[in-house]
Amino acid sequence: MCLGIPGRVVEMIDGHADQLAMVDVEGVQRSINVGMLDEAPRPGEWILIHMGFAMEVIDAAEAEKAISGLELMGQAREEPAADDVPLEGEARHA
Repeated sequence: MCLGIPGRVVEMIDGHADQLAMVDVEGVQRSINVGMLDEAPRPGEWILIHMGFAMEVIDAAEAEKAISGLELMGQAREEPAADDVPLEGEARHA
């Protein structure tokens, strides 16, 4: 599995050679290119999105794992790393 954003397929978008799907990503609907998949996903299925393309069909547990990883990456550190703390008498560079 690549590092991607999970989304749930709402519907396939007519036209576009059956390569676009309307996908719900965290409450926001977006059109996503599904042309790289072996077959078009069905409404209700989860997909993993990377750079606007569906990379694979996943299940709900994999979707939860993917979003948890993204949330973890987006959290700030609680304490500065040792190399972020200026030494005594050293100026901090912005």
